[in-house]
Amino acid sequence: MTEETTYTPPKVWAPETDSENGGRFASINRPISGATHDKKLASGKHPLQLYSLATPNGVKVTVMLEELLALGHAGAEYDAYLIDIMQGDQFGSGFVDINPNSKIPALIDNSTPEPTRLFESGSILLYLAEKFNALIPSDPAGRTECLNWLFWQMGAAPYLGGGFGHFYAYAPVKIKYCIDRFTMEVKRQLDLLDKHLANNRYMCGDEYTIADIAIWSWYSVVMTNEAYEAAEFLDVNIYKHLQRWTQEIAKREAVIRGRKVNRSFGPLEDQLHERHDASDFETKTQDKLNPEQAET
Repeated sequence: MTEETTYTPPKVWAPETDSENGGRFASINRPISGATHDKKLASGKHPLQLYSLATPNGVKVTVMLEELLALGHAGAEYDAYLIDIMQGDQFGSGFVDINPNSKIPALIDNSTPEPTRLFESGSILLYLAEKFNALIPSDPAGRTECLNWLFWQMGAAPYLGGGFGHFYAYAPVKIKYCIDRFTMEVKRQLDLLDKHLANNRYMCGDEYTIADIAIWSWYSVVMTNEAYEAAEFLDVNIYKHLQRWTQEIAKREAVIRGRKVNRSFGPLEDQLHERHDASDFETKTQDKLNPEQAET
C-alpha cells in the first residue's frame, strides 16, 4: 500500500467502518467503554485471582507472582485465567467489573476483608510489593528511585508499543513520518537504559526490583526480536549493557515460569493457558495437553 500524504480532519470525528481501520487490532478497537456482553469470570481456590494474557503487561504480573513464591511468600499463590483479547474477553461484564478500562491484566485479592480489585500493571506490581514487603527497596531513597523507573516504564511503553510497534509492524499503511518519529523515541529510550545499566547491575543498583520486572517485560522482547521483528531495524546489538541485563534476567527461574503463564502463542511447551498450581508447569503446558499437536 502507498503512503498517505494528506489528510484533512473533519470538524467532528467519527469512526470509520473500514475493517482495516486500526490494523491488526481493528476488531477490538472502539471509541466507547463498558461491557459488550454478560460473562461471569471463573474463580479458583487461591487468595489471588488473575485474569490476563502473556503480553508484556501481563508478563509483569505473572513474573512478579512467581518471584514472590520463589521468595517463600505462600500468600502469593494464585489462579491465572486466560483472557483472549482478540476474541473480546476483556469486554465481558465480569472482567469490566474488575477493570472498567477493559485492559489486561486484572487481579482480585480475596485475602482482604472485602475483595480488592486491581488493574493497571504498575499498580498491581506496587500493590504486591507493598503487600509482601518484597522486591522494592525499604529505604526512602531506594524506594523513590525504584518508583522513578517503574513510572518511567509506564509512561514510556506507549511510545514503544502503541507508537513504534503499531506503525512499524501492525498498521495497514507504512507511514514514514510515523515510523521515523517513534523510532527516534525508542532509540532514545534504549540508549537511556543502556547508559544507566553501564553503571548498575539492575535498574536500582545491585537490588532486583519491580522496576526491573516492569522494564524487562517490555524491552527484552524488543532486544531479542520477539516483538515487532525490529531488532535489526533498531540495531539493538549496539546496546551492550542493555543486552547483558536482558540476558541475565531471562535466566531467572521465576521469569522463565512467569513468561509461560496465560501464554497462547509460540512453542507449545511455553504455553500454560491457565495456572492453578506450581505442578501445572510440568503437567499442563500445551505440549502435554495436546501431544499430537506438538508432534506436527
